[in-house]
Amino acid sequence: MNYKYQNKSSVILLISMLILVSAAYIQAQIANQNPDELQNINVEEHLGQTIPVDLQFTNEQGENILLQRYFNQSKPVILVLAYYECPMLCTLVLNGLTQSVYKLNMLLGEDYQIVTVSIDPTETKELAAAKKQSHLKMLNQPENPHGWVFLTGTEGNINKLTESVGFKYYYVEERDEYAHPAVVMLLSETGKITRYLYGIEYKTNDLKLGLLEAAEGKVGSTLDKLILYCYHYDPNAKGYVIFASNVMKLGGAVTLLLLSAFIGLLWVKDKSRNKIGTK
Repeated sequence: MNYKYQNKSSVILLISMLILVSAAYIQAQIANQNPDELQNINVEEHLGQTIPVDLQFTNEQGENILLQRYFNQSKPVILVLAYYECPMLCTLVLNGLTQSVYKLNMLLGEDYQIVTVSIDPTETKELAAAKKQSHLKMLNQPENPHGWVFLTGTEGNINKLTESVGFKYYYVEERDEYAHPAVVMLLSETGKITRYLYGIEYKTNDLKLGLLEAAEGKVGSTLDKLILYCYHYDPNAKGYVIFASNVMKLGGAVTLLLLSAFIGLLWVKDKSRNKIGTK
């Protein structure tokens, strides 16, 4: 009986191994047949570099504007590269960003700016306007209508912008879709790339700390700046984590301050008693 059971287990194990090997072989074949679609979707981080803000795009009202309109305004910028008729991934990225912005205790259009640029040169201002209206409605709060802009542009200018941030994407002709990564970029007021946030959901804390970092201390409260001092970006975790040494330094400074205040209070009380005793 035990022999039959062991034999049956061996057969199941062998079949499982064959299935795994077959799956790996099929995936390898797909990769070989679609090298552009699978290998040209990537992000090459260009941290510290500045995007070309002199590029011209068209806003939702049909105005031809330069990107620099949204920079040098003493506030950081969130850059989103997507396209408005994307059937899935772009919608998830934009929805994830909207949900994070909704929870963010910073004012869109005042403390920071969002710029979304379509990677599809055939898209129109009407599509951009509809997408903007949809996301401002999702925010469900009185936002600055100029705080989040949705732009369209020519293929040449789109390519220059995507290349400047290392955004690698691919047009899938048979599906009439773009294959692209899920990422948003945080930029300083001058257009310098300060951080990349990946995925389709963005932790509100990560987004806020990234904006404070991009703003170089020009936005946010004193408490916000203290919080930023206690966190740093961890590429492996792809998010902001507690920076232990800075927390210890801050804790030491607070302890010293409290101790000094306590000693000062004792000195004042002692001085008061001495005055009373001499009377």
